[in-house]
Amino acid sequence: MDDKQFEIFYRSSADDSMQPALLQKARSSEPRPLLVALHTWSNDHFSCSWETYRACCEELDWHLIYPAFRGPNTRPEACGSDLVVKDIVSAQEYAQSVCNVDEKLIYLAGGSGGGHAALLLAGRHPELWTAVSAWCPISDIAAWHKECESHCRNYHDHIELVCQGDPQTNEAARTEAIKRSPITYLASAAGKTVIDISTGIHDGHTGSVPVSQSFRAYNLLCLPSDRFTDDEIAFMTANEEIPEHLKYTGANEETFAEKPILLRRTSGAVRITIFEGGHNILAGAACAWLANQQKAMIPDWQLCRSITIDRAEELAH
Repeated sequence: MDDKQFEIFYRSSADDSMQPALLQKARSSEPRPLLVALHTWSNDHFSCSWETYRACCEELDWHLIYPAFRGPNTRPEACGSDLVVKDIVSAQEYAQSVCNVDEKLIYLAGGSGGGHAALLLAGRHPELWTAVSAWCPISDIAAWHKECESHCRNYHDHIELVCQGDPQTNEAARTEAIKRSPITYLASAAGKTVIDISTGIHDGHTGSVPVSQSFRAYNLLCLPSDRFTDDEIAFMTANEEIPEHLKYTGANEETFAEKPILLRRTSGAVRITIFEGGHNILAGAACAWLANQQKAMIPDWQLCRSITIDRAEELAH
């Protein structure tokens, strides 16, 4: 790698350890946006998705950091642990210390396991991000464990390694699953950062993460009047089909050219998109959306506060 793109090691505030990441600096000398991009479930910072983010950031002239955040989600140190959260925050801080970053334009993106981590960091540290793009994300670890077990996917074994037990039958393991799940924290992110959630309608059938995981996350962030009903979510998850009254009628976007948009709903500072596809991460579409987001686009604070309180009270019951 040249001096604009290389593997680095940064100090994590989690345990004062040196953690690896890939870093690519913008070409321009003036302040430029920073993208913190996150690897998928079974990989580390050398996963193939690095290249797709790298190409997008090179075209946009953005800084990019791609941390390992404890590697594959097959051990307790990984998968949404406190170590992971602090690793990602420290990666963002490191990039700001060595790159000339426009502090008003700090973005977070990831798909699959990276989508899980992106939503988790949105929930736990919404103040850090101008906007967050999550693709085919896992939002509820315990629910996904059950879904994977019933469909004979080996990810349920990974979850049991992470949580040190079966979250369906072991109370301590269930507590771990809750602690590591974005849905535990997303209510407090409502309106504090702009969030985009995207997934393919066939995911959970041809892919590994049912679309219900995305809808449940969206419902915690949107206005009450814009939530999807349980019946709507169940129908779309089971039938891989969008009901007529929910179908997208707008023009398809160029960045979704190969994966036509089937459903899209925006509510306050959150948007959800369901497209014709499966477990796909469209880095170009993610970066195109992020490039249009600014801090000033976040709704009025008093409205945001009421949304957050509403979510928190709902979760408490």
